Amino acid sequence: MTRLRRGVPRERRPFGPFLVPSFRGAGSRGARGASGRARLLVMALVVALVATIMVGRLVQLQIVDGAKNARAAADINTRDVVVPAQRGRILAADGTVLVGNGSTTTLTISPQALARDDAPKVIARVASAIGRDPLSLLARTKACGTKGAAPSPVCFAGHPFEAVPIASDVEASAANALLERPEAYPGIAVRPTATRTYGSRGDSLAQVAGYLTAATADDTGVSSSGSGVPTLLGRTGVEKQYDAVLRGRDGKRSTAIGPDGTAQRQVADVPPVAGQDVVTSIRPDVQDAAAKALADGIAAARKRGQKAGSGSVVVLEADSGNVVAMTNQPTYDPSVWNGGVTQAEYDSLLDTRAGDPLTNRATSVAGPPASTFKVFSLFAAAQTGVDPNGSYSCPSSVMIGNRSYSNFESQAHGTIDIPKALEVSCDTVFYRWAYDAWVKAGGVKASTDAPDPYTSVAREFGYGARTGVDLPAEASGSLPDRATKRREWEATKAASCRRAKSGYPEITDKDRASYLTQVAKENCTSGYVVRAGDAVNFAIGQGDVAATPMQVATSFAALATNGRVPTPRVAVATARSDGSARTALPSPEARTLSLDARMYARELEGLKRAVSTGTASEAFRGFDLDAHAVYGKTGTAEVYGKHATAWFASFGGADEDGKRYVVVVRVDEGGEGGRTAAPIARSVWDALVRRSR
Repeated sequence: MTRLRRGVPRERRPFGPFLVPSFRGAGSRGARGASGRARLLVMALVVALVATIMVGRLVQLQIVDGAKNARAAADINTRDVVVPAQRGRILAADGTVLVGNGSTTTLTISPQALARDDAPKVIARVASAIGRDPLSLLARTKACGTKGAAPSPVCFAGHPFEAVPIASDVEASAANALLERPEAYPGIAVRPTATRTYGSRGDSLAQVAGYLTAATADDTGVSSSGSGVPTLLGRTGVEKQYDAVLRGRDGKRSTAIGPDGTAQRQVADVPPVAGQDVVTSIRPDVQDAAAKALADGIAAARKRGQKAGSGSVVVLEADSGNVVAMTNQPTYDPSVWNGGVTQAEYDSLLDTRAGDPLTNRATSVAGPPASTFKVFSLFAAAQTGVDPNGSYSCPSSVMIGNRSYSNFESQAHGTIDIPKALEVSCDTVFYRWAYDAWVKAGGVKASTDAPDPYTSVAREFGYGARTGVDLPAEASGSLPDRATKRREWEATKAASCRRAKSGYPEITDKDRASYLTQVAKENCTSGYVVRAGDAVNFAIGQGDVAATPMQVATSFAALATNGRVPTPRVAVATARSDGSARTALPSPEARTLSLDARMYARELEGLKRAVSTGTASEAFRGFDLDAHAVYGKTGTAEVYGKHATAWFASFGGADEDGKRYVVVVRVDEGGEGGRTAAPIARSVWDALVRRSR
């Protein structure tokens, strides 16, 4: 009989999933029973634990995360289609549609076709078939920010998987012809694209209404639909200022897709919410009159030999600040943005040589307001002790320091009162007042905080600050004072000193180069000093003071209302597109000034005489000033190396309901204010008077 060593297993017997060792010898049967029961218990515990985990996970999936998982499953098995919201319209005060909605046919190319080597040839064939420039179509396929891409909005700003629009406003017959030959035009598709319609007033309101382009990656807070339908955003004008109101909210239609890729059922339908209309205070008849008068006036000035490259007209309700009309020259057809602008079109809109037609010059371009500024300098003169009822000498010129300062065309008017000074626009009277105030403040040695009533009064009337009009990109203009000049000098001293040494060799006009070099030398050493010349030029709206037509209009509204400075606004209400509801927008609060009553009365007399017998009288010949009194001031701003800029600012009452209006005209390089700007304003006043009949 074979003997075994103690404790060494002889064989292993299977027991369930375990291998159970078997021993022979005393007590082995009992040991095996106990060991088996232990292993069974372990197995039972393991099975129970696994079952508990599985049940817990099932509860989590079905109950705790059930809704989320259902949505995830729907996302995987559904297709979403964005339903674009209809954009709100821009309406005139009488409900006339200024900017409406339409649609156009757009050709697109799929990203798959665009990735092919023959994509440029396909696009060239498309361009030939529809009569377009192939390079302009190709430019629109390059993603914004990539090498060789045109700047926005010409480049493609959508997602990589979206179809790329390459041509808009395509004739339906031409588009269908392409679709009939997919082998020649792979990846080309047709889709309708929402557009804006402008009617007959599009050009005259182009800068005021603004335009739309597709959203880009730089537009925070705006998500693209991801469906090939671009999200359009307002970029300028009312379209930008009230974009959130006009845009509305896109809808979404979700459809369940079966395993074979076919639509099975509609899962969800979130209807779009149309944008609201924006109701403006623009009056179509006055707008039309202003646009025509400005275009005609500029043409007439050019015939007289003036450059007259650009201009603006602003018409306000004096009490409310509501914008009745606003127009600019040069202008453009805003429908150029529909479907996407080409690079050539975009370049022309930004061309400064063509007058920068994209810019709203009425609110964004400031320049010297010339003699229109005198009405505010009079209030400053009163603060320095000038008697409103006094008489003052108006010689042809005066000496200020070592320089002679002359009246326009060196005319002398003898001893005159303040109304006469406004009527004939005498400069030399203002020169002397301003010089005396400058000397009293300390002259060239005055501290930066020395009192300056001329600057203080101008600031109270709103110069040097934005008016707050509800249009983007408003300029604040310039209102220099001693503190401002020192800050600017410190910031530009190094550059001025470099130019003082190098001069301006790049400028071929030797006289201008010499003038600029002399200015640079003065600015290098003492550019912070307010000189006598600075003070006297400031008093007549020349030199470094600059204002927009909107700023001048707002300040003249304060004259019309005896000191109430309104905040101008274009939009007055919102409305549902079906006309079922209209909500007035909050009216901005006006500031109230305390005007010197004696000087104010003398100013009114002088401004009335300027229109009836003074510098603007020729333009208002035949106008019924007795029935419709107009108070106005001409201005002729002289700028070195350029033709003078023509201004005319006016206010008065025209409506039977007692409304008072402000009309301001500026024609850049248009010559004399009385000869160029005043006749334009007269045509606008004719339209305002017709409204009251």
